[in-house]
Amino acid sequence: MTNVTVDAAGMLLLTRTAPVQFLLMQHSNRWDLPKGHAEPGESILETALRETEEETGISADEIHVDPSFKFAIEYYVTGKKRGDYHKRVTYFLGTVEAPREVELTEHVGFRWFDWPPAGPIQTQTIDPLLAAVGQHLASTT
Repeated sequence: MTNVTVDAAGMLLLTRTAPVQFLLMQHSNRWDLPKGHAEPGESILETALRETEEETGISADEIHVDPSFKFAIEYYVTGKKRGDYHKRVTYFLGTVEAPREVELTEHVGFRWFDWPPAGPIQTQTIDPLLAAVGQHLASTT
């Protein structure tokens, strides 16, 4: 494996209205969050907000970012496009007023799921993030 680390960032969006819901983006074979690779000179939070807007149409000024939550996950990627590399994805927690339609640019669909999640979604990346968000929300209420 390579020693190169590629940074990426994304956003878990929760609604402020009841019932609380969270947004997942649908690929052809799995659920994911809006996320993407950092651009040169961009902070990791700027990356998360930019990627969220690019992939959902939800602008940064519509999102309230929780300043006390940040979650990172690291793993190795084997790919044809960039070769093999170490990836670090930092997720932020944001809230929006209510569920809304999403402008699809890179995904085949989206869904607002009820919070808390009813069961496992994706064991390697999404489930650990959702567990961390659950613990964070329980400790701040």
